[in-house]
Amino acid sequence: MNLDDIKARGLILIGCGKMGSAMLAGWLDSGIPASSIWISDPQPSAWLATTGVNLNKSLPDNPAVCLIAVKPQIIFEAVSTLNGYKQSKTLFISIAAGIKLKQLEQAISSDSTIIRAMPNTPSAVGKGITALIGNSAAKNEHILISKILLEKISEVVELEHEDQMDIVTGLSGSGPAYVFYLIESLTNAGIELGLSKEKALHLAKATVAGSGALAMSSTENPSLLRENVTSPNGTTQAGLEILMDKKYGLGPLIKSTVEAAAKRSKELGNG
Repeated sequence: MNLDDIKARGLILIGCGKMGSAMLAGWLDSGIPASSIWISDPQPSAWLATTGVNLNKSLPDNPAVCLIAVKPQIIFEAVSTLNGYKQSKTLFISIAAGIKLKQLEQAISSDSTIIRAMPNTPSAVGKGITALIGNSAAKNEHILISKILLEKISEVVELEHEDQMDIVTGLSGSGPAYVFYLIESLTNAGIELGLSKEKALHLAKATVAGSGALAMSSTENPSLLRENVTSPNGTTQAGLEILMDKKYGLGPLIKSTVEAAAKRSKELGNG
């Protein structure tokens, strides 16, 4: 399977919220014609109507790919409308958090080719990362085309075992919320210590964004980057002595945070 197959047979997107819209924009920019894309969404945005895609129209008989981008709570209801594809050669890609490949196979077909993927919200601005894994029916060509489609919005990593997906959900799937809370906390600290809200927020956003960009562009380990900022007995060291407390600091707190999110992801998958 390749992009020519998609252009010829069609691509279906079930659900087109922020993540789906980001993917759609990437696909259109990459040269997949709007006429080859079908969108099924009960509450389409005004932007969707301007793209020229097949919006809430009769779906093609033998689409190359069906990407399911609805919330986990309604995924099985959404899949139930796809009975005509359950014995087809369609590649299914699900980005529903917590929903396991086995559950998807039960809802679609044990013979279907299914990819489970977990993007995160920075994908909406092309700065995300997505982890994926396929079922036993998924071959290298299916993994490759899934990567090509998902790389339009994010980096993509392939997992070795599906059990790792719960950890990914707790780390990078939920991780942006942790970073946003860090921005909130830095902002509030600045305000309480005497800065205006506008200046504190600007400084916090720029600091987090710049540090992330530096970490991504550098070949150095984050611990070395941290050390580069830390002068002996300086201001940074004073702050880090609080943040790096072995019992109450950020390290054990982040570990507990990721564990809690991963546990909830597993619970969602177990129904």
